[in-house]
Amino acid sequence: MIALMLAIALFAALALAYGQASGLAWFASTTAWLAVTWLTGTLPLPWITGLAIVGALVALPLLVLPLRRRLVSAPLLAGFRKVLPPMSQTERDALEAGTVSWDGELFSGRPAWQRLLAIERTRLTPEEQHFLDHEVETLCAMVSDWETTNVYKDLPPQVWQYIKDNGFLGMIIPKAYGGLGFSAYAHSQVITKLSTRSGTVAVTVLVPNSLGPGELLLHYGTDEQKRRHLPRLARGLEIPCFALTNPQAGSDAAAIPDWGVVCWGEHEGRRSLGLKLTWDKRYITLGPVATLLGLAFRAWDPEHLVGERDDLGITCALIPTTHPGVNIGRRHMPLNAVFQNGPNWGRDVFIPMDWVIGGQPMLGRGWRMLMECLAAGRGISLPSSNTGMAKLAVRTTGAYARVRTQFKTPIGRFEGIEEALTRMGGNLYLMDAARMLTATIVDQGEKPAVLSGIAKLHITERNRQVINDAMDIAGGKGICMGPSNFLGAAYMQMPVSITVEGANILTRSLIVFGQGAIRCHPYVLHEMAATRAPDTGKAVRLFDAALFGHLRFGLSNIARTLVMGLTGSNFVRVPANVAPETKRYYQQLTRFSAALAFLADISMGTLGGALKRKEKLSARLGDVLSLLYLCSATLWRYEQDGRKPEDAPLMHWAIWDAMFKAQNAIEGVISNFPNRAIAAVMWRVVFPLGRPYEVPSDQLGHDVAKILLEPSAARERLAGGMFIGDPDQPVGLLERALCLTVEAEPLERRLRDAQRDGRIDAQLAPGEDGSRLAERAVAAGVITPAEAALLGAQRELVARVVRVDDFAQDLGTSLLEQDRAGFGRPPITAPAPANLAQRREVANEGFR
Repeated sequence: MIALMLAIALFAALALAYGQASGLAWFASTTAWLAVTWLTGTLPLPWITGLAIVGALVALPLLVLPLRRRLVSAPLLAGFRKVLPPMSQTERDALEAGTVSWDGELFSGRPAWQRLLAIERTRLTPEEQHFLDHEVETLCAMVSDWETTNVYKDLPPQVWQYIKDNGFLGMIIPKAYGGLGFSAYAHSQVITKLSTRSGTVAVTVLVPNSLGPGELLLHYGTDEQKRRHLPRLARGLEIPCFALTNPQAGSDAAAIPDWGVVCWGEHEGRRSLGLKLTWDKRYITLGPVATLLGLAFRAWDPEHLVGERDDLGITCALIPTTHPGVNIGRRHMPLNAVFQNGPNWGRDVFIPMDWVIGGQPMLGRGWRMLMECLAAGRGISLPSSNTGMAKLAVRTTGAYARVRTQFKTPIGRFEGIEEALTRMGGNLYLMDAARMLTATIVDQGEKPAVLSGIAKLHITERNRQVINDAMDIAGGKGICMGPSNFLGAAYMQMPVSITVEGANILTRSLIVFGQGAIRCHPYVLHEMAATRAPDTGKAVRLFDAALFGHLRFGLSNIARTLVMGLTGSNFVRVPANVAPETKRYYQQLTRFSAALAFLADISMGTLGGALKRKEKLSARLGDVLSLLYLCSATLWRYEQDGRKPEDAPLMHWAIWDAMFKAQNAIEGVISNFPNRAIAAVMWRVVFPLGRPYEVPSDQLGHDVAKILLEPSAARERLAGGMFIGDPDQPVGLLERALCLTVEAEPLERRLRDAQRDGRIDAQLAPGEDGSRLAERAVAAGVITPAEAALLGAQRELVARVVRVDDFAQDLGTSLLEQDRAGFGRPPITAPAPANLAQRREVANEGFR
């Protein structure tokens, strides 16, 4: 009987914790349990009386609110204030910047999946679609990475002019100021398509539309600054750049030593209040050709001309590059990419106060401005450019693996190659899903600081794997540079994306969980805010509400994690309108969401401020959050695309791969948790019956690889939205070769059968090739003359595909010098407005 009553007590406690029951519900349940034990005679009356007294003593100060605040919350608040690590204003700005959206649901332990499914993917307007189909298509046709890198060392002048004239530099600027006023999703689609053609043109376009003067002016500029600068930026009359990185402050951007001193000076012949600036910047994209320099520096006011503080904080200003004292124009060369990037500097350069973005009231507000703009921009630019590169790699490599044969077999049919193709296809499906969901969230008015960091980190990392896999498959074709190489430029430039806008190591180990645990957690930020409240009474009230909400939240996630582990999460409710084949994924993701919340609370509660220094632990917790988001995006995309059965292998592989990695990250947290006794409890709660996920199956991988190897609607959706170009250029050539190869393969099998049956002689004399065999097959009636012609055309195309470029002994330097001087090359001109086919032909003629 005692065992039964204890089991009832345990079950009741789990149920109360699972449902985040109130303190009153706990008290009533405990009272009822004691009454039952007395009525059944399970325990002696003195024991029951003693338990009741103890329970009352515990419940009274917890249930009576004024008593709880005075006896419990106030002392705990005082202790919390002592142990809470000090936080600088820049750290506070970074934590509070942006908004929380779906990441908050993932941290809640019980994601509201209907909220995710209710997000409608942004649809392109007719104007945006026309721009993609015409202006972007034309721009792609005007450039090639080989020419920009080896002939011009820059975009050709006519390409620069086309970019300016057609509004590419003002996509995010509203139409009221002369910009295109595109949505974040349209902006993302443009960058993705450009990146399938040329990294140089993509970076040139993405930078002015990401973190920079345009974005900062839109949100923080004065009306006069907007009227002065935005129309000129939109029309390309100004080329902007933004200078943040100092040689002494890279990842630790908040520590920039560049300074500006508030003082009186002379500007345009008048005495003006302003700042005298000294700076040294590097890695500034578009810097060498910029006409308008956005500059971040720390403002000082030693004479207290604008306030009482000496250190005003980080500030942003806009400076014409023609202003006296501005040194600009020299270039870096980032991994053989020739987008404009370089250093700039100045010493004791006076600027008037109205050049500060937002004017004098925004002195010292620059870090908050940068963090809020980065919260949105970082989720668009690099995720889009890297998804574009991955689309190019997947489409071309899949085609190459089908047309390239070894041992009389397409190399894509070998399991080793198939394994790499599987990773490429599954990763791209997930990457594009995360890109589209993040852009759509931005279009809904959010500034998703954590989600944009996740998108940047994981899309660039997965693109690195995609490009590496593609290079492994292409082999010699991939490593020999030249106009026909479709992978080399992406392979060389890939590390740039890993490094910029928050290096991936830093983002993973310090930012995703460090920021996510505070911003996305439903109570931690409120607890921290309570410690800063100057009014003691208000601070206690705020802290009390957050603390006891946090306790219920924590108990709930312990119970939910354990119960879902014991039941395999089979009883978790999910929306009835999800695809049946995905129901289990929603249930397992809910289980992992609860596990993440549980692990995060235990880690923060036991390690406190030391967790900030446990970067490996923090990184693994961040991985769990990131992978839950990537899985959410994958399921969201599958629904948005209409649950296409042909796409299901891509969706299944992406989910299995991400969940297996999330499971490994959870195990990594527990296995390396400093307190081994707590770690043992964590393991039993999270994995009471073992690990639920394994690596994706080989059969599933085969189904994914098959999509890459043949033309289909699924392949078009996977690698769609990219530039194909002229049929004789690398991508177009591969597409033609793939289609002919698929047509030719049944004919090849017929020839092999005829050879085996002795109907045609398979022996070829020296100097004879497959065309001779086809002639014999025609003579024997095995194939028709038209089929023989198809085989010949296919062999010719494949021979062109597998051929690599070669050059003179000087690697063509003399010819390149001639080209640069304009000898022997017709100029590439921007085509006049006409139909798409004509524009392509004019641009391609210039390329030829």
